[in-house]
Amino acid sequence: MTNQHGGQHGGQYEGLIWSASSGPEDAQRIVLVHGSLDRSAGLLKLSRRFDELYQVTRYDRRGYGKSVPCSGPFDIDAQVADLIHVVEAGSTPCVVFAHSFGGNIGLALAERRPDLVRAVVTYESPLSWLPTWPGISSVLASNAWSADPARGAEAFMRRMIGNKRWERMPDSTKAARRSEGPALLGELAAIRVSPPWSADGVRVPVLALVGEFAADHHQVGMHSLAGLLPDCRVVTIAGAAHFGPNSHPDEVADATLDFLKQCGVV
Repeated sequence: MTNQHGGQHGGQYEGLIWSASSGPEDAQRIVLVHGSLDRSAGLLKLSRRFDELYQVTRYDRRGYGKSVPCSGPFDIDAQVADLIHVVEAGSTPCVVFAHSFGGNIGLALAERRPDLVRAVVTYESPLSWLPTWPGISSVLASNAWSADPARGAEAFMRRMIGNKRWERMPDSTKAARRSEGPALLGELAAIRVSPPWSADGVRVPVLALVGEFAADHHQVGMHSLAGLLPDCRVVTIAGAAHFGPNSHPDEVADATLDFLKQCGVV
């Protein structure tokens, strides 16, 4: 891997997935997985809460950030394969911290390659395959925007951050988000029909984090995980909503480290 600025080490595998690591190389490793229409920079504040004591790896998932262009596929198999490459490039086994859609990738990795994962922390993962799951993710995944993924990406962002914040974005940022439409639609479709992991197969400790002001379906979803997975506990982050890892990095980091200490992982 090539040296990056700021004391980080990073690079790409097969010209596709960009990643960077920081922190002590001989410490417990934490791999951060971002959500839909995001990139690893969205977890940078959280990363800085870990990397004095732990080795932290961030990466841009396929179709996002520095891991573009990518024509797909964007299904779970491809996403897990990317994460395996990122994880195997450093010390293992690791802890996976995953936000939103990334949580399903982390749980799928824990099921398929338990040798690589010591624990998973997931923040408001979508359970879109449930028939009761509401929201625009179900509309997008149902091919309503398949002919115009750029509009689908814009609709998703407007729903997530609000119209006023979208309108304040620079044109270049809007264009970047629209260009990520194929990745968004592909990954949402991948979890709409069936779960990407088997609950019985996830044997590592799991922490399900949810913001105090999360949408009702995320509240129900994260508490449902505690009933689905063999070893899962739920913690609410006071004052936070869906983007808690960015807006409340101290609280999210504290909850994560408390959990890992309780599990004997760090």
